[in-house]
Amino acid sequence: MTIIILHATILFLAFTLLTILFFKKTLYTPIPPKACLPPGPKPWPIIGNISILIRNKPFFRWVHDTMSKMGYEIFCIRLGSVHVIIVTSPEIACEFLKKQDENFMARPTLLSAELVSGGYSGTIFTTVGDQWRKMKRVLVSNILSSETLHWMHDKRAEEADHLVNYVYNVIKSNEDGAVNVRAVAQHFCANTIRNMIFSKRFFGKGTENGGPGVEEEEHLHGVFNILSCLYNFCISDYFPFLRRRIDLDGNEKRTRQAFETVRKYHDPEIDMRIKQWKEGTRREKDDILDVLITLKDDKGSTLLTSEEIKAQILEMVIATIDNPSNAIEWALGEMINQPETLIRAVQELNRVVGKNRLVQESDMNNLNYIKACLKESFRLHPMVAFNLPHESICDTMVSGYFIPKGSHILLSRPGLGRNSKIWNEPLRFNPERHLKNDGSHVILNDQELHLLSFSIGRRSCPAVNLGSTVSIMLLARLLQGFTWSPPPNTTCIKLVEASDGMVLSEPLRAIARARLDERLYASLNS
Repeated sequence: MTIIILHATILFLAFTLLTILFFKKTLYTPIPPKACLPPGPKPWPIIGNISILIRNKPFFRWVHDTMSKMGYEIFCIRLGSVHVIIVTSPEIACEFLKKQDENFMARPTLLSAELVSGGYSGTIFTTVGDQWRKMKRVLVSNILSSETLHWMHDKRAEEADHLVNYVYNVIKSNEDGAVNVRAVAQHFCANTIRNMIFSKRFFGKGTENGGPGVEEEEHLHGVFNILSCLYNFCISDYFPFLRRRIDLDGNEKRTRQAFETVRKYHDPEIDMRIKQWKEGTRREKDDILDVLITLKDDKGSTLLTSEEIKAQILEMVIATIDNPSNAIEWALGEMINQPETLIRAVQELNRVVGKNRLVQESDMNNLNYIKACLKESFRLHPMVAFNLPHESICDTMVSGYFIPKGSHILLSRPGLGRNSKIWNEPLRFNPERHLKNDGSHVILNDQELHLLSFSIGRRSCPAVNLGSTVSIMLLARLLQGFTWSPPPNTTCIKLVEASDGMVLSEPLRAIARARLDERLYASLNS
């Protein structure tokens, strides 16, 4: 009897071991015994390569310079106990976000993201879990659906008219016709998303020429300060015991101040609207805020808390303003320096739209060259150096390298978009490279990650349709409504990246002249 029990026990243990090995083999990528991390500087015990981070500002330039000199397409630097993996190869990037997307769908829990997202109440900065799934479902199904975007069409069209009217008023008031393109682009994007969310383009009265007022300037300044603080290699993020104790580089203070500046304008609008719906004084849905407030769960109860609504709205505002405005500023500067691209774009607008009406969203499918110019700007001149970071949820292997659980994965936007193995003359602005011989429509996203505009995978930007629409309309209206040239006594625009970022070092200023019938502008002004 004892022998039978012993044999049964041995068989049970053997079966259990085989089962464990089977599931380990099928569910996880096997780690070879001699697997090594991607190449990078040798880290110190405990602190890792934090001294390199401190000595080299801006850090993203040191990373790219080092990878370029060493010929690396994947790079690892350890900050504290966190392995930060940077990728410049489209093939390796696709391994992360396509082949093993499920392993890298998490977001790091960093202080700046926690503050801006209201304690991870939104979508973009929230790591994988029930909250992220809930908020993403709201975004995809209720806010960024084709039905909602169609419903919001008139608000976007209104802002497109305001854009032309404002630029026209600016050049009429300036003797030389000079226009600050950065200000125009940023405020158009901000006005558009404010109108879609709050049914108002301004928080204050604006200016007589249709431009932003003090309130809008402060709001926009706060938005871009938030963007400068998010995921910016803050030292305390890599040493959790320092968080909320020692603000070594002042990032927490700057983040809080920027957050409070933006929410100062958002929160009263949201609180007032929630109150109106509760009291029954508001019954019709006019905008995205109304949609968020009136969403119900399966039991008929209010789906979203006020903090979730506020966090989601802040994320939408941030995501709508930065990339489109930056892409148009760079694109217009490049096109002024290459007049043949301006001529071809205007010829396309004349052919598709004509000069007796303004371009509309319904024309966009046929504006292939305009979209090619935008795509080239996204490729060559990204707003920031890296995509939003992904975090590995398990140990795994990518491209023959060991990627530990908890690693932060950063895809390099310039590394992908300016990769000489993919692009001929990668530093040259050449929209024609995106045109297909068969005349098929140009799309701004790239599923093969030869450039990183709206990303791919489970954490890709759900607002790709809205972002594309805002970007295309902004560039198309500026090119259709006005001719553009360099400032007086210059032959070209100086296009130089800022020392601490990837935006233009100085806001683009160019000379604009009205090119359509004066009656068309007059109709907008009235």
